[in-house]
Amino acid sequence: MSRLKLTFQTQAQAELLEITAQVEEELARTGLAEGLLHLYTPHTTCGLTINENADPDVARDLLTRLEELAPWRHPQDRHREGNSAAHLKSSLLGCQLTLPVQNHRLQLGTWQGVYLCEFDGPRNREVFLTPIPSNP
Repeated sequence: MSRLKLTFQTQAQAELLEITAQVEEELARTGLAEGLLHLYTPHTTCGLTINENADPDVARDLLTRLEELAPWRHPQDRHREGNSAAHLKSSLLGCQLTLPVQNHRLQLGTWQGVYLCEFDGPRNREVFLTPIPSNP
């Protein structure tokens, strides 16, 4: 099985973009029935996470709390591009996920969704998917 790529255009400086449906569509194309699906984004100012997708306030609250932890402007930031906060948030959330697959479906909880986390947008972002069969 080969690695697949999804592309996204984010719309804001900071946003959580739910990508569950797109990931599941690509998973279906792989034919993977049982195993793992690895997701990776090759960007240093965005991340990937799993979180609640039933109430949009959860995503808004997460962005608010991350901004409190790492405000966009900080007097000790030295990075010339001025986006140190985006790098920190990306490091906190991480740039990869590994999800179990069973019966051709992601094994997410009832209220869980997969999110691309933008911290320095708007930008074009990529997410690579690598299917890993349980019996190669």
